[in-house]
Order: sequence, then C-alpha cells, then structure tokens
Amino acid sequence: MRTPLLSGCLPARLLVAALLLSASTPGLAGWFGKTPVPQWGLDAAKHPTPDYAKDAAAIVLFDEYLETVDAQGRAVEREREAIRILKPQGRHNTCEVSYDVDEKINYFRVWTLAEDEKQYQAQDTDFTEQGDTGVPIMLSTRKARIAHPPAVDVGATVICESEELLQPYLPEKVWQFQSGIPVLFQALEIDLPAGRAHTQAWHNFQPVQPVEVAPNSWRWELKDMPALILRDIPSPPEWGAIAARMSVQWGDAAVEGKDNQWRAIGQWVTALEANRPDPSPEITAEVRALIAGAPDFYTKLSRIADSIQKNIRYFVVMRGIGGLQANRAADIFRNRYGDCKDKTTLLISMLQVAGIHAFYVPVDDRRGIVDPDDPSLVGDHMITAIEIPPDVQDPRLMAIVKAKDGKRYLIFDPTNERTPIGNLPSYLQGSFGTLAAGPASQIIALPVLSPDANGTERKGTFALSIDGTLTGSVDTLHTGPEGADLRLLLKYSDEKERRDSLETAVAHDVPGVVLNSFQFVQPSALEKPIEIHYKLTAGQYAHQAGSLLLVRPRVVGSVALPFDDKPRTVPIDLSATGRWHDAYDITLPPGYVVDETPDPVDVDLGFASYHSSMTAKGNTLHYEREYVVRQVQIPADKAASFRKLESAILSDEKGTAILKKQ
Repeated sequence: MRTPLLSGCLPARLLVAALLLSASTPGLAGWFGKTPVPQWGLDAAKHPTPDYAKDAAAIVLFDEYLETVDAQGRAVEREREAIRILKPQGRHNTCEVSYDVDEKINYFRVWTLAEDEKQYQAQDTDFTEQGDTGVPIMLSTRKARIAHPPAVDVGATVICESEELLQPYLPEKVWQFQSGIPVLFQALEIDLPAGRAHTQAWHNFQPVQPVEVAPNSWRWELKDMPALILRDIPSPPEWGAIAARMSVQWGDAAVEGKDNQWRAIGQWVTALEANRPDPSPEITAEVRALIAGAPDFYTKLSRIADSIQKNIRYFVVMRGIGGLQANRAADIFRNRYGDCKDKTTLLISMLQVAGIHAFYVPVDDRRGIVDPDDPSLVGDHMITAIEIPPDVQDPRLMAIVKAKDGKRYLIFDPTNERTPIGNLPSYLQGSFGTLAAGPASQIIALPVLSPDANGTERKGTFALSIDGTLTGSVDTLHTGPEGADLRLLLKYSDEKERRDSLETAVAHDVPGVVLNSFQFVQPSALEKPIEIHYKLTAGQYAHQAGSLLLVRPRVVGSVALPFDDKPRTVPIDLSATGRWHDAYDITLPPGYVVDETPDPVDVDLGFASYHSSMTAKGNTLHYEREYVVRQVQIPADKAASFRKLESAILSDEKGTAILKKQ
C-alpha cells in the first residue's frame, strides 16, 4: 500500500484523510491456484515468528517495494509482501492496491500458505473493488482493489505481489515503513534513469544510507521494525506524526539542502496552480461591491473571507490530478462549491482584486504530519497565506507568521466556515506548511495562538435545598475555535439533537440532571462568542453524612485530561491553547453554614496553569477557577509535570465542601 500525498482536501475533523481502506471477511476459493506461490514468498514464510511479535495480531515477514522510474519521471511500482496471521483478530491484515483514472494495475496476485503448508491462490471472486466513498461530501474516482484470500487462519501466511503504473505527475515515493503491526524485513529500491538525481529525507527515524545495487539503482533495507500502537496512551499525538517514514524525491526537489528542497516543492505547487486564481469579470464586480467603503485592511479581508465561508459550499471532487490541482476561480465562483484547494483559489483571486497578495499553503490537518526535516508533498489539506502590509498592525489579525525575507503572512483556512479571519483552528496550530510563493517558497511553522484567542467563560448561580436538590442557571461564552466547534454543531443539528447533546454533556458532571430550559445564541459575526444559557435541576446533588451536607462546588465543566503513571516516550498533545474560566455561586440551604472547604490550587508549569479557590460569605459558597494552556504539545520529558497538573485539576474538580447546621 502507498502512503497518499497531498490529495483531496479532507480537513477540519469533518473527514478522514485516508485512502488506505481496510479489508473484510476472506473470500472463498478452491485449492491450489493457477500459479504456485513464488519462491520469494516461500522463503519469507520460512522465517519463524520472533519473540517480540508473540503478542501481535499479525506480523509482516517481508515487504519490498521496487520503483522503476522512466526518463519522464513516471514510476512503475512493484510490491511484494508476506503477512503471517498470529491471532484471529489479525485476519483483516491482507493486501490491497489503490488506483485512480491515471494509474493502472498491471497485475495483482495473492496466495495463502496455510500452517500445514497447503497453498491456495485467490481467484477473481476473492477480490473486491471499493470506492473512496467514506465521506458523503466527496466525489472521488480513486478506488482500491482489495484481496480477501482463502484459508486465512491463525498460522497462515498471506503472500501478495502487485505491479502498478503510478501517477505521471508525482516524482516522489513516501515509504511508510512503520505500521500497527511489527515488520520483520522490508526494503525499498529506486531504479532511476542514468543521470537522474534523488534525495532522501527521514521522519522520526535515524537515516539509513542506501546501497547502489546497479547503476543508479538504490536500495534501503530495514529489519525488526516494531509496531506503533498509541491506543492506550493518554493524550497521544497523531499516529502519523510519530510513525517512522522516509521520502524519496527524483524530480525538481532532488536537490541538495532541505531549504532548496522545500523551495522546489513550493515552486511545483505554484506552477501546478498557475493562473487558476485569475479573476473573472464577475469576481471583480463582486469584490468591488464587497469592499466598497471598507475603512481598513481587516474589514476588506473579513468581508471577502465571510463571503467565501457563507456562499461557497464545501464539496470535494477528486479525479486524477484534480486531487492536487484546483479548479479555476471563475468556475468555482459560478458553481458556488469547491474543496479546500478551490476555496483557497477563490480567496486568492478575490484578494487579488482587492490589491492583496495571497498564496497557497499545502498542510495536513493532523498536527505533526508535515515535518520540516522531511521535504515532501505528504498532506491532506490546503490553506492560505495572506501577505500583511508593513503598516498594518491590527490585534485582530492573530495568526501571523514571518517568512525568511521578513514579510508577514496571515494564515487562514477558508474551508473552515466557522473560524473568523485572524484566528486559526486549533488543529492547524503548531503544525507546518509549505508557503508556495514561487522562488520565495519555503517551509513555515504555523502559529500557536495566545490563550486569549480561544476558550470559555462560564458563570453559574445555584440554590441548594435541604434535601440535596440543586437548581440554578448557567451562562457560557465560547470564543475562538471552541466557538467555531459549537457553530458547527448548530449547523448540523436540530433542536432535539442540541438538547440531547447539551444534556449529555451536563450529565457527565451532574448525574440525573434535568434541563428545564436551554438556549443557544449565535451572533452572525464569527468573531463574536457563541452563548449557551440553560437552567437545570439535579436531585441528590449534595449528600448527607449524618448532620452534614457534602457538596461539590465545581458544578459543571471539566478540563482534566486523562493521564497515567507509565513511562512516556511520545509527546503529550494538549489539543488547543486557551483560557477557561468558571465562577459559581451556590446559595446554601437555610440553617447551614460552610464548615470546611478544600485547599486552593495554584499550579503554574509554564505550558499551562491552573488556579482555583473556594470562599464562603454569608449564605453563599463561591467557587472560581482559571485554566490556561499556552502550548498545544509538550515533549515526553514533561510527563511528570503533566501528571502533576492533571492530578491537581482532577483533585480540585472532585473537591467537596462540608456544610453543617448552625
């Protein structure tokens, strides 16, 4: 299977960025097929299962890619793979080949070598074609041919061999050599025409130098690659950000120096999208009407961005190079729909009419996938870099980066319909992207915004009865990416679904709660906060202990992240920067006073801080806290500090005040 390069625009947690489709139940086939198991497969199956794989569901015994590149830079890829099934749940580990309209499968053969050494060959009926249909707002011509070989029982070895003519326009191989199961042996061989250069770049792995096995034919070999499993690790980074891989370039990006390689990749994108943003007369007229009377740079930007966010429907059409190349701005504007490349193209076009320069930025919507040390087209999304004039200093424009030449760029995702220009979705913060600006192309670090750009302000007023029943009201303001997420919920839900969602969230903190009323207030201006107002009743919220009442002052809202005491080897993802503030007042039952409250919490570890306090004044118990996150991700060596923070938060959230009768 091949790791997909930038293709399709599957952003913003709405979609899955995957062309790697899972196999299902094995098909039925007869005994020994037309062709015997090839010798390389028999040799691979002789390898015993190593001790380190005893607990795995399956193991790849052998996986070899051969890329044969012609004089025009187009590759034919042959893959040979042998997978041993070790547990029943490992049976889904089989073979597939994905392809599009401009690719061709020359052959695809699959065998099963049973534990008793009987051989089975998959027949035509043991293969299925699966379209790229997992996303309802996508029309894609990409398909996968998936093998469901016979006799795939525990102890059997599945042996696959395929050859495919690849896309003619992508001079790059991404070798994803780490997966969810261990790999005993794997190899990549690149056979290049005489005189054609290549470069290699490694992600999360110590570089391995190739061997020249024939003139300008290069081979890399790896052994005993462990599986990467993040399932039981709390607050993990993205799997693909940690999984080891290597990229080989043999086109224009096959030059010395990472900066030069990134520049070449950006120039490739620039050339691919050349003239696509050219404005039509209709676009020109629309923009001039939009910006008429705009008092400043921000107003021009916000009017144009708002127009695209509201009027251009998000829809993905992928056909061959269309997975990489945008439609023309005039067509996007006329049809009123497009994917991420199209929305960026139209934005660039409209800004051009307004006299504002903007550029394509290929990215991935999963933090850490794009690696500045691994020049590559790996990614799944396209956003925009808008050049900010030197004299513009507007605090509303927060998501700004500075390029190597000193120019400032506002990073904006026009596909995200709910995040105002100037802000940036949390899933993009702390990532990297390619500024595709012709000769000025470069890799850029996407900004991590201040905590003030995101978060929640929550206030609650409650009354506690003698029998422990709590009644009251809660008012919340959600800003930044948090507000954008709520706007998305409102767009795709009805009244009942909204009530169910809110009630479920509140019941997580207050079991048995009943919402007496609720209201969502959504201002039309995206920079304004989303408001939620609701009233609740919760029986037995306070618990009696003899003559005492035990009550938790932190009524609703939890910011604690899961953690454990196991040694940490991967970074800790904090998801988003932000500021979360809660203030609750609980009126005590008649005749009761506060006897004891938990100690205040005051923890500041740099990457985040947490402060809380409980005070009693008259017949009111007041609780207040503030949680501030300043980084989206911290290294593994901060695990002890992370545990300290989360332990303090969890203890505070469970803290109980003791009430006694006067």
